[in-house]
Amino acid sequence: MTTRALDAATWPDFAALVERHDGVWGGCWCMGFHAEGVGRHKSPGQNRAEKEGRVREGRAHAALVYDGSACVGWCQFGSPDELPRIKHKRAYLARVGAPPDWRITCFFVDKHHRRQGVSSAALGGALELIAGLGGGVVESFPEDIGDRGRVSAGFLHNGALSLFERHGFKRVRPLGKHHWLVTRTVS
Repeated sequence: MTTRALDAATWPDFAALVERHDGVWGGCWCMGFHAEGVGRHKSPGQNRAEKEGRVREGRAHAALVYDGSACVGWCQFGSPDELPRIKHKRAYLARVGAPPDWRITCFFVDKHHRRQGVSSAALGGALELIAGLGGGVVESFPEDIGDRGRVSAGFLHNGALSLFERHGFKRVRPLGKHHWLVTRTVS
């Protein structure tokens, strides 16, 4: 597997993956964490157009994972200004420290490539891209699967805590019942 940045040149690959999965999560097109958000007032077509506009303007970041020439997954990242909408925001804001430089908000893996290391490749690719963009403190909000057994990979939109810990992230504090705020400094 290889990784590439989401940009105007790779947009068709990203779009093909999303289209193969009916717009992902009800037509989100990975817009849920951008300021525009998603919801009943937005169609999948609107989400697609907004995402494409952001990509072409350089206002959306992701590491795309390829198996050969096919895009099979991604990890979205950006600054807190680029990705201001987060889950567990009340718990997050209860004890805010210095803002991070970067935030990782979601992953998606093609249904035929799950549990094959795509998320790990995507996270590694995102961290490399972040380093190339100047690095800094990176935060995310993964889910601690713990002793709950297997959680459907299709529902782990923010990744598993164990994945982040394997990539050097440290737990900062819990956010909700099963999620953690984790951070890592990238240089």
